[in-house]
Amino acid sequence: RSSSRPEAVIVPVTMLAISSFSLSFVPPMRAMVAPVQARASVVTASIFEQAMKTYEAENPWMAKYGFGPSVKAERWNGRHAMFGWMAILATGVAKSHGLLPEGDIALTYEDWGGLAQQGMNTYISKERAIIMIAHVHALAFSFAAAFGPQVLGDSLTLLDGEKDEEPYGFMPPLQLGLTPAAEMANGRVAMVGLISVVATSAITGMDVLQVVDIGTGGNLLTHPMF
Repeated sequence: RSSSRPEAVIVPVTMLAISSFSLSFVPPMRAMVAPVQARASVVTASIFEQAMKTYEAENPWMAKYGFGPSVKAERWNGRHAMFGWMAILATGVAKSHGLLPEGDIALTYEDWGGLAQQGMNTYISKERAIIMIAHVHALAFSFAAAFGPQVLGDSLTLLDGEKDEEPYGFMPPLQLGLTPAAEMANGRVAMVGLISVVATSAITGMDVLQVVDIGTGGNLLTHPMF
């Protein structure tokens, strides 16, 4: 059977990608300033560790606060990737139930001015505008949660005197439940999933929602199960 059909290319990649969302419900853990515990599973002198040392030597101020190839940055990137999967699926559910009215109609310059333009004399659709505004609000809440009083979560950057975690190595230890190791593993799977879906979308020219819909067997848009 020929494998030139888009579904034949998309399904294997997207099934791996969509599996990340089922693993993504691990809330952030509160950070504690405590001595770093060594992990027996960490592979010493790894590429990641070497990159951290090089970055710290070249950018000591940035490394002090957890920027660069640090465990702190990886954990937050994973959290944002997990939130991204939640946003993608929530958008698909909203679209399949008609909660994005007249989504295919483009905004007009007369009503919205330059805000409606997206380049090359084209205008953004109502659906994309709604999604963009929702993401702007989510980003604002994310900044407020990251830089506001740390009541339930941990800080976006390392605090003064706080030591970064030791690297988890290529494969975090297998732990179930609400543990930092489980969150790290879930975040990595979510990041790989997003990269796979976006790459597939760029190669095929299909929307991200269409790629995810094919990967789920049509259960997101074609014949929604929610």
